[in-house]
Amino acid sequence: MNDPGRPPLDVPAGRLVAGTRITGPIGSGSWGSVYAAEELADGAPVAVKFLRSDLLTPGQRRTMAELVEREVRFSRQADHPGLVRTLRTATLDEPDDPRLDGAVVLVMERAERSLQDLIAATPPHSPAPEAERLLTEICAGLAHMHQHGWVHGDLKGANILLMPGGAVRLADFGLTSELEGTHAYVPPLGSLDHVPPEWWSQRAGSRGVPLRPCADVWAFGVLAHQVLSGGLHPFPGATARARSLAAQSYARGAAPLRLDDGVPERWRALVTACLAADPAERGRLDAAELLRRVSLLARSEAESGGRRPRPGRTVPLVVGGLALALAAAGAALAGTLLPGHGGSPSAPPPVTGSTSLGGPGGPGAPTGAIPEGSDVPVALREVITGTARRCPEPEVTPALLAAMLKAESGFDAAAARPRSDEYGIAMWTPAVFNAWAQDGDNDGDRDYMSAPDAIVSMGNYVCWLDQQFKHRGLSADLPALVVAGYRTSDKTVAEAGRVPDRVRPHVDHVMKYLAEYGG
Repeated sequence: MNDPGRPPLDVPAGRLVAGTRITGPIGSGSWGSVYAAEELADGAPVAVKFLRSDLLTPGQRRTMAELVEREVRFSRQADHPGLVRTLRTATLDEPDDPRLDGAVVLVMERAERSLQDLIAATPPHSPAPEAERLLTEICAGLAHMHQHGWVHGDLKGANILLMPGGAVRLADFGLTSELEGTHAYVPPLGSLDHVPPEWWSQRAGSRGVPLRPCADVWAFGVLAHQVLSGGLHPFPGATARARSLAAQSYARGAAPLRLDDGVPERWRALVTACLAADPAERGRLDAAELLRRVSLLARSEAESGGRRPRPGRTVPLVVGGLALALAAAGAALAGTLLPGHGGSPSAPPPVTGSTSLGGPGGPGAPTGAIPEGSDVPVALREVITGTARRCPEPEVTPALLAAMLKAESGFDAAAARPRSDEYGIAMWTPAVFNAWAQDGDNDGDRDYMSAPDAIVSMGNYVCWLDQQFKHRGLSADLPALVVAGYRTSDKTVAEAGRVPDRVRPHVDHVMKYLAEYGG
């Protein structure tokens, strides 16, 4: 779990910290490190999580402080054997050691390993050892949380710990939030390939992204599939981003749900129900009912003496869904945060394989590629192309984003219109940018005057606009509609049902440039 983007802490064995003696490292993530330790009072084994602040921007420090406060607040109220306990916290005062000075320390119960470690050691297409018991205990902890009005928000194998003796503990409560009516509110963070499809359409407001308990049900469905199939994800893809896009395609009804052959037959209906694309349908399977059904399945497994029918061929399970998606990227605190939201995300990857045959504009180039001889700055082509390719909607092409940037600023990263409060290459209004901001240059910050940040954020917003208009039945001339929506709003365009007259000249400019780029 080491993150090459930030050097890990080097806390020597024997160091005394918050009533513990450090004995050795466990792992490091983007913002912190976890160490094994012993309690000074009685020698009991504990884990000490260091959340360093010396390498964080002011915005990241605020995000980290919020996550720590969430974790501590929940841990103080949690009272269930299936939830890991945070024993105490401290803020270090180490003026002679800038790495540790101001770091927040969490002293927690120490596990033997994570569920992720167990399933990684399981052969593909085979259930993990004691899979039914593990899933039952996970459900028990989750049902307790939901019963008491909390949503976990980041349920995945790495955040489920196995104690000595094998008992299960849900852990990592940085995104755990208390329900207010039907929703909780969390920072726009999480694990790309474990968040439900509707997550991508949620805009971050001043209180964060709205989250319902059915998001945990979706994450449990992903996790159950992995536990029952030797770590295989229910949606194909070599990266978390690719798997999230596959899940979005499934939610739009563009692809079937295909469970792995290794998932036992009796579990397939429940996993499918957890992965229902419609959150309302999934919401009918609350955590208490989920626990009841998982317990019944585990009991039937025990009564059958562990005999499983031989798996047959993979059968597509087609479940309808709504097109709600927004391409995004991510990674941060201990490997659990989404990029661009207080973490340290990756820049858009170079486009490879079938999307770059013959090079940009060359023979075999995909529709919408940027022509090689165009005026699009060479330094921007990779970020524009990578951003467009992450959106699953075919209208959002590199050529369209390039045409929009040319019309907005003429590719001038320092452009500014103070009268209308618009700045940078994509002419973001700062307040609007903050709701969609992504880190496109992997510097740990989000800045509308940074061309990569502005372009990646533009791509996210444009992708969301495209999907919103499709959902509202506006399918004619979508490129023009998203350009108009970017200049006004999705609501303005939807109410007009077409390109509003006041932005028609701007849209015509973009369409002219798009034609020049071969779009």
